[in-house]
Amino acid sequence: MNKKVGFIGCGNMGKAILNGLISGKIISPDTVFVHNHSPASTDRVAQEFGVHGETQAQRVAEQSDIIFIGVKPYAIPGVLRDISPCLKADTLIVSMAAGVTLEALEAALPSSAKVIRLMPNTPALVNAAMTSVTVNAYLTDEETELVMSLCRSFGRAELVPESLIDAVIGVSGSAPAYVFMFIEAMADAAVAGGMPRKQAYEFAAQTVMGAAKMVLETGKHPGELKDMVCSPGGTTIEAVIKLEEMGLRQAVIAGVRSATEKSQEMSRK
Repeated sequence: MNKKVGFIGCGNMGKAILNGLISGKIISPDTVFVHNHSPASTDRVAQEFGVHGETQAQRVAEQSDIIFIGVKPYAIPGVLRDISPCLKADTLIVSMAAGVTLEALEAALPSSAKVIRLMPNTPALVNAAMTSVTVNAYLTDEETELVMSLCRSFGRAELVPESLIDAVIGVSGSAPAYVFMFIEAMADAAVAGGMPRKQAYEFAAQTVMGAAKMVLETGKHPGELKDMVCSPGGTTIEAVIKLEEMGLRQAVIAGVRSATEKSQEMSRK
């Protein structure tokens, strides 16, 4: 890719994305410019990835064709206003902040600015993210596909309308936490049954990963895949009955809805 890429606010998620782009040979480290609020943090990222560390966000803006904004949501308008005078005409501005709408991003930038909202999740750290991509009206089809290809370097990506971002946060952005809780609970039960904890985590985590892979690669409905495991009168159907009695589905649905509603609330502020 013959583009220069900037990161303003390169924390855990930014570093995960940067790692995916570099390890996938999408970009070369010498075409990347990074600025963090802390000079020490900027230096650490520069040394870890071999990229250019910049002391000012404006310097990143001047040199970059694509800029990932990874600062806290409350700081985004100020950062965008600060870098606006330094942007190239066709710079792509990519925000990863929950609750900051395209309209709010556009309001802090020059007219006709090309703006993208990403909602990745933490599995980006192991190049297994699920990322939603939402673009404003000023991107061309080629620019949209470029952003999609960047996001696919650290996992899967889907183009979604802004109206679905709150649902994305509930089912994907926040969801690794629910899955980690599920893995921990399964492992606890295995430990109670006598299995060493490290081994219990391996069994539980690999099972979750394998089950997810079956959903993605077979195209079968999750219910059909569940039925394939449930032999008549067997152990699995007993577990399924107990999970239904304890309200697993309702608890998960309620949790996802709570995350979605919180995201909607943040967008209204």
